[in-house]
Amino acid sequence: MNSVSGFLGRALGFTAARRGRELSRTSAQHDGERFRNARPRPVEGFGKTLRIMWNMLFRKPADTVPGGALPVDPLTRAQLDAAPDRSLYRLGHSTMLLKLRGQFWLTDPVFAERASPFRSVGPKRFHAPPIALADLPPLRGVILSHDHYDHLDRDTVLALAATTGVFLTPLGVGDRLIEWGIDPAKVRQFDWWQTDSIDGLTLTATPAQHFSGRSLFDSNSTLWASWVIADDDLRVFFSGDTGYFDGFKTIGDRLGPFDVTLIETGAYDAQWPYVHMQPDDTVQAHADLRGRWLVPIHNGTFDLAMHQWQEPFERVVGLAAARGIPLSTPRMGERVDLAAPHRGERWWRNVPDVVDAKKPSRRWFSCRSAGGANS
Repeated sequence: MNSVSGFLGRALGFTAARRGRELSRTSAQHDGERFRNARPRPVEGFGKTLRIMWNMLFRKPADTVPGGALPVDPLTRAQLDAAPDRSLYRLGHSTMLLKLRGQFWLTDPVFAERASPFRSVGPKRFHAPPIALADLPPLRGVILSHDHYDHLDRDTVLALAATTGVFLTPLGVGDRLIEWGIDPAKVRQFDWWQTDSIDGLTLTATPAQHFSGRSLFDSNSTLWASWVIADDDLRVFFSGDTGYFDGFKTIGDRLGPFDVTLIETGAYDAQWPYVHMQPDDTVQAHADLRGRWLVPIHNGTFDLAMHQWQEPFERVVGLAAARGIPLSTPRMGERVDLAAPHRGERWWRNVPDVVDAKKPSRRWFSCRSAGGANS
């Protein structure tokens, strides 16, 4: 019975929640029971939660998924080995592969077919990863922003364990990895503003406005974070998931300016502005950070909201252009030079639409202008 209860405790998150409380008592982000944002999250009634769930399950428009194959540039180990330093590749959603100082770093690794605790149910990928998990080169490190399924996939992490030097996580997330069998010596856990130097890089966990949990029983038992990666004169910001908040300006003032910002632009909705940004929030966050080039991420891989799948790209393109912000929209697998990014193609415009004759069209140009109203 003890072994059964122990398994359930791990599977449902009770064990991680207990360890999170023990580890995080000294964190300013922890109230003794759970982690919290600097600005308290508004209390949402059960009725609103039920409406959101109903809409997501039963009122999805057809065009939240692509009508055809997305363009993906296949990658090989040989290509990656030969790539110059300061290379960046989008592998999907928020999974970014960076080559810095001859070593590889991976953010929020998800190679699973679905962003879900189940293998046959849940949001399914629009495209295969540009490179197979087994073909990745050894990684100097994996950088995790939080523990949601579309950012942390257990099978992916376990497959990477033997060939990864270090896992950098917010407080509590590292305990999940250790529970899964990752060597504790490889796990480093960070509170906001904590910094580590690894092989010439400086990595800092920075604030975000989000939430965490992998079940109904472990809500906010682990911390969430954005990250700053500094390589001498090169500075890169990785947002993870976050709503818009004044923390972006603080990060920009303390650690900016940034050559490239990798900021979420997708899976948003007017009903949850506190934890996910609308595209105009993304652009403002980039400005607050004092960023130069903006690369919109958290899009183009999973159906996680009610908007048309292309909409995040179109809106952020228009908003960035209106403010004179250089924007790079690479294809999945396409190389970006972090020192001199390129604009990229508007590749999503060549993907066929899905039109459901029973529902009104929600094409980007009839749905919302590029500067659409913020929620």
